[in-house]
Amino acid sequence: MFSRKGFTLLELLIVIAVIAILVGIALPKFKGMHDEGNIAKAKGELRTLQTAVESYIMHNNNTLPAALSNLTTAIPNIIKILPKDPFVAGGATDYVYNPGTYYYAIYSVGPTADGSAGVPDAVTGISVVAGNCVYVTNGSGSKASL
Repeated sequence: MFSRKGFTLLELLIVIAVIAILVGIALPKFKGMHDEGNIAKAKGELRTLQTAVESYIMHNNNTLPAALSNLTTAIPNIIKILPKDPFVAGGATDYVYNPGTYYYAIYSVGPTADGSAGVPDAVTGISVVAGNCVYVTNGSGSKASL
């Protein structure tokens, strides 16, 4: 008697198809988890930058820094290295800093890479948010829904 061991080509194709379906279901969930991780990272880094800006203001006669890079050269030393926006490809870009006369906004472009925040009215500190961004400000206004 001849006995065959192993799988037929049809059985292998069915197993590969099932695995492909499972991978297709799992990948979008992993992408969402990656975005959630980057949002948490951006929020933490933005809080750190906000604290650094407030420290700069206290040590420099209530003057806002002209750019975030001023935080790395300030005396006393406030921050050594500026963190990079996790939503920009390769992390090659700093967070965006928009100073007004009295108020500022620091933001990440967010998961859709189209977010922005500004301080158009430096007297009232009203912040304007567009897109899906993560930001901090010492002004007031509507917050991003992240």
